[in-house]
Amino acid sequence: MCGIAGVLYSNSARLPEMDCLRAMSAAIANRCPDGEGIRPEAGIGLIHRRLSIIDLEGGAQPIGNEDGSVQVVFNGEIYNYSSLRAELERDGHRFRTQSDTEVLVHLYEDLGERMVERLRGMFAFAIWDRRRRRLLLARDRVGIKPLYFFRDAEKLIFASEPKAILAYPGFTPVLDHAALEDYLAFGVVPGPRSIFQGITKLPPGHTLVAEPGRLGAAPRRYWRLKFEPDESLTVEDWEEAVRAKFEEAVRIHMIADVPVGAFLSGGLDSSAVVAAASRQMSRPLQTFSIGFEEDGFSELPHARRVAEHFYTEHTDRVLSPDSGRVLDGLTQYFDEPFADASAIPTFLVSRTAARKVKVVLTGDGGDEAFGGYSRYAHDLRESTVRHALPTWFRRLIVGPMATSWPITPWLPRPLRLKWALTHLAMDAGAAHANSVSQCRPPLRRRLMSPEVVSRLVGHDPGLSIRLGHLGGPAGDHLAGMLAADVTTVLPDDFLVKVDRATMAAGLEARPPMLDHELLELAARVPSRFKVRRGETKWLFKKICLKSLPHDLVYRKKHGFDVPVSAWLRGPLKNRFVDTVLSPNGAIDSLIDRAEVKRLFERHLKGTAGIGQVLWSLLILADWAERYLTVPQPLAASLP
Repeated sequence: MCGIAGVLYSNSARLPEMDCLRAMSAAIANRCPDGEGIRPEAGIGLIHRRLSIIDLEGGAQPIGNEDGSVQVVFNGEIYNYSSLRAELERDGHRFRTQSDTEVLVHLYEDLGERMVERLRGMFAFAIWDRRRRRLLLARDRVGIKPLYFFRDAEKLIFASEPKAILAYPGFTPVLDHAALEDYLAFGVVPGPRSIFQGITKLPPGHTLVAEPGRLGAAPRRYWRLKFEPDESLTVEDWEEAVRAKFEEAVRIHMIADVPVGAFLSGGLDSSAVVAAASRQMSRPLQTFSIGFEEDGFSELPHARRVAEHFYTEHTDRVLSPDSGRVLDGLTQYFDEPFADASAIPTFLVSRTAARKVKVVLTGDGGDEAFGGYSRYAHDLRESTVRHALPTWFRRLIVGPMATSWPITPWLPRPLRLKWALTHLAMDAGAAHANSVSQCRPPLRRRLMSPEVVSRLVGHDPGLSIRLGHLGGPAGDHLAGMLAADVTTVLPDDFLVKVDRATMAAGLEARPPMLDHELLELAARVPSRFKVRRGETKWLFKKICLKSLPHDLVYRKKHGFDVPVSAWLRGPLKNRFVDTVLSPNGAIDSLIDRAEVKRLFERHLKGTAGIGQVLWSLLILADWAERYLTVPQPLAASLP
């Protein structure tokens, strides 16, 4: 597990300056404390930061082929590298190390860009082919590992995190206003856009080939999750097939030359991973959890029960409201504003785990694979009503009713009639985009300054979600929601959160439920076996009953909720006033301060129900103070 960066120049004779490459390397040093590799040559510079997991002595990068004409810098793990290595050795390739990284250069020699189709794992890498003067960038199928790039007529810069690109001498960060609205809508910046003008995320499942005379080539998609339900199998057939593939995915994700542990939230997915991992170990698995002092926000009792059930060596930690000071570090590690508040406990549980292990298994991806979110069941009920209503009735009657109906954000979602009417008036993809939004129009536009709004004519933050929804078969709303979440919410929110939080602690996170073979199998399971009569994750729960207690499998889904609303009324109240509402604040030109102040005053009275929106503004203010004003040094260590 590592961080990578580099620069390719349009002038093939230009030699990168070592001071430039060292500055880029230092910017991502937090990701990988075990080593550094920098390789400059005519026209290109490659940078690697290492966290040693496999072949601790021989895995330093960049790594080349036999004659050094092909070089790679790699972030991730290739779980099928042993079988690929054996195949390559039979074909005459010679290896100098035992690392999975060296497989990449030899596989490239045989297959070129198509090599990514043979890889099973999580990865972002850059391969330089000196003979062809060609740079290949690649990112894994679901976006577990990040890869950003910037290009102009002179150069292409790439990196695991934007901060390495920002460290390139003379680079000035400029805000992308469309990305700002995207952030306010979803609490994250969906790809391929980033918050910085000109810096782009390589989309999951894509490659990019660049040459000195062709820096502007478009990325190429090599993988798409296809939802093609197979109706020929029985429930029992699906149970056996999914169980076997899940067990295999957990097993291969445990390959390492260092100790492996697991995050244990107490939810179904992490508990299932712990159960499968425990069965494959001869000694107790180390597990790690975090909870809160506030009532209703902690799952520690459930996590401890799972730990006792499987005799794990368990460590947990309680997060207090004072831990809001962790904000001082969040913006430094994320580079972009990131308002998923569960990043805070993820940071802290990562630091706790890193004291004992270097690798942890996670339960990420189970909800997207098997239909686990409660909103899926709710939106399917809405979809049933939508299909029963004529299009003209939804457009002429339901739409105007939704517009005039009062907003009631403090009520439970099933009782928010304005929300339901709004969704019924929309098509399924637009309704899903609205469902996953945290700040919807017209409130979103009211929060932004008139100057910013004037720049956003025609911009639609929900477009990427609506396009993702088209990945499901026509008429299968659940498959559409899963397709949209796998292509947007998962890589741009949950996987970013885990990557930054774990790498900041020098820890590698591995999500076996995002193994692409398991995802492809799950995508063939008919939707009626995923959400059945309002029961989410129906098939996977049946599978888990063979290893987990019944009441744990069927208890209400909790989620990694964080009490930000209470924090904003308590320990973070003054910070909000001093940063977000300050007339001299870094975001004063971006927001309508009077509107935000009115909203904050309603929140303090407990009547608004918009704590998450205010939290996103606080994060935005902290981010802008760091990146849009004077650069600041690395924040102090997280608590």
